[in-house]
Amino acid sequence: MKQKLLNATRNDIGMTTAEYAVGTIAAAGLGGVLLKLLTSPEFQALIWKIIQSSFSFLFTN
Repeated sequence: MKQKLLNATRNDIGMTTAEYAVGTIAAAGLGGVLLKLLTSPEFQALIWKIIQSSFSFLFTN
């Protein structure tokens, strides 16, 4: 029984490395999408419009 347990745990070696690799690839992909989105003129105009409308009450008489 002890030998079977040892064999079962040995088969999972490297599993955490694969999980970290998938997580790293996902984070890099999301970063790329966010970079592309935030540098687009349309998105920058949308964000600027939202900021202007959010703070417009400060500048009205």
